[in-house]
Amino acid sequence: MTFTNTIRPLLGALTRTCVSNHAKRRIASMAPHLMIRSFSSAEPSQDDTSSAPTAPTLPIPAFAQKVDEHKEEQKRRRLSEVKISEVLQAKHSFRWVDPVICRTSTVEEAIIACIEGGLSGMMVVETLNEGEKKVVGLTTSRDLLRILAAKLRDGEPANAIMKEHMGDYMTPISQVIFCRPEETVGMCRTIMAKLGIKCIPVLSKEGRVEGLITAKDMSDFGLDAKDRGGKTNFLRDISERVGLSSNTSMAEPPPYLQAHMALEQTPLYMNVGVAELPHPFKTPDGVGMNHRDFGPEDFATDPKLSEDSWFVSQVLLPDERGENLRNAVYLGVADGVGSWRQYGVDPREFSHKLMEECKNILAEASANATLGGKKFHRMISPPEILAQAYERVKADNVIGSTTACVALFDNVRHQLHFSNLGDSGIIVLRHIDSDVAGSLKRDRETPRSDRKSDLRVAFVSQQQLKSFNHPFQLGWTGRELDESEGHSFKTAKDSCTTSIHVRRGDIIIMATDGLFDNLEVDDIAQTALEWEQQYGFIRGGDIMARERRWAMGNSLTVLSSEVIDDLAAKLCKQAREKSLDPTTDSPFAILAKENDIMWSGGMPDDCTVIAMHVVGRSPHDKMDKDHQ
Repeated sequence: MTFTNTIRPLLGALTRTCVSNHAKRRIASMAPHLMIRSFSSAEPSQDDTSSAPTAPTLPIPAFAQKVDEHKEEQKRRRLSEVKISEVLQAKHSFRWVDPVICRTSTVEEAIIACIEGGLSGMMVVETLNEGEKKVVGLTTSRDLLRILAAKLRDGEPANAIMKEHMGDYMTPISQVIFCRPEETVGMCRTIMAKLGIKCIPVLSKEGRVEGLITAKDMSDFGLDAKDRGGKTNFLRDISERVGLSSNTSMAEPPPYLQAHMALEQTPLYMNVGVAELPHPFKTPDGVGMNHRDFGPEDFATDPKLSEDSWFVSQVLLPDERGENLRNAVYLGVADGVGSWRQYGVDPREFSHKLMEECKNILAEASANATLGGKKFHRMISPPEILAQAYERVKADNVIGSTTACVALFDNVRHQLHFSNLGDSGIIVLRHIDSDVAGSLKRDRETPRSDRKSDLRVAFVSQQQLKSFNHPFQLGWTGRELDESEGHSFKTAKDSCTTSIHVRRGDIIIMATDGLFDNLEVDDIAQTALEWEQQYGFIRGGDIMARERRWAMGNSLTVLSSEVIDDLAAKLCKQAREKSLDPTTDSPFAILAKENDIMWSGGMPDDCTVIAMHVVGRSPHDKMDKDHQ
């Protein structure tokens, strides 16, 4: 057999299977003189064995390159760059299910529709006289489970829950997050991951919902039908992954988590410190634009001048079953909108009244619960408090508007529940050991030997703005406003409401935008670390030493309760210093420039900080006092 006869079948096989160009170039370099014939379907089969080529020929590298370019182009086209309209079209061409449910449909009907249609979410609609389906909200399978869980926990019978109308539990249209058909899969995945949503409607420029996209739809788009079925795929991907043996068991938690797991069996406690400063150029008569307008006096320090307001309440309320009274810590901040001043309205009144009513509601609930009243038979959630307080402020005809954030610390379940409307917010700081943290949590910039701590930003709450420097607000003008008037007023239902798990040793910061507009989150973490090190809560970044101290019963709780105010005061002071620094762009200035607004330096403003330190013992615990 000649060298030509030996290499020609190999070249053909390589062409059919589309091996890499690199492999073909190596083979082609072995026999650059070889040519491969191109045949039409009409050519006689005996030409295959003909010793003399009779058909036109092409150089092998050119032919192989043409085949490869077509297939490699498809491979190179990353799924994240595909337009979401293509994913939606592919989904509908494969299987069409109308993802809608009527507003008057029951929970039972919604559950059946989700299961039978294989739907993760549905648009809630009401039918107009012309037969047009008007979208009024959105519901997901996860929402349905939450409805069931909440109602069953409150002791309602299952049959009654199933007859509830979906219109009472849907996500209203004003809160629905959507994407556009021309946006990419990568953008949609990022939005869904950031907001923790499992499906997103695709809204056309004409205002029509073209369909709903889920994470599964985007993953399916990257797979052909032949990639899912057939013997080869089953043997390669599935056969060795089907079925668990009878002696399968769950793994124990990793060693670095076992200490925290043990601590989760006991309640946590929270020490709270508060600091506030007014706008540096504020006087009883108004606010100056700069130091020259303000005058030669020292900067303002009287908290009574601030349009910010806050509250911290510790109350006794019944648990979910209404059987036992539990200590509950509620906290809140509000930032009155200063532009009301130009209409002759004191911007402080609305925010201060809102926080005052939050405290009143909790005091009433605690009093009724202690006296055996039935009005407050369970913990009141942050959005409920915000909604009730808002209605009371409107009932008193207090004019103005404010952003607001209200939180509840659940010391038994180790959770912080909160609702945030506008640009105030919450961050959680936690020590996460780089040796055991996931790759995304590791500090990749600072060498391990140079790192002083592994304090990380574990959580940052979402802020809500209509546009730059135009946050969502609770407000009242003396009358209800229509949506067509284009106002920024929202309700408690529009707030970002969520729950986060907290651990012993966490530092939680709740603050108005006076802090977040002037200090980067990493700077806040650095200040918190310096506070910890100053008072010995962490030494040399040694997390294990801290946990050994805890195991010995030394929680330093009393010390924490005495110095937590210092942390809040330091952050307030730093925010003011940064707000007056014209040489360094603040987070506010950076965001302004990203929105084509020229702004340099800081953003002078009122600033309120509530600092929380999660500890393992009450400050009144005698054992902890003995250690200190």
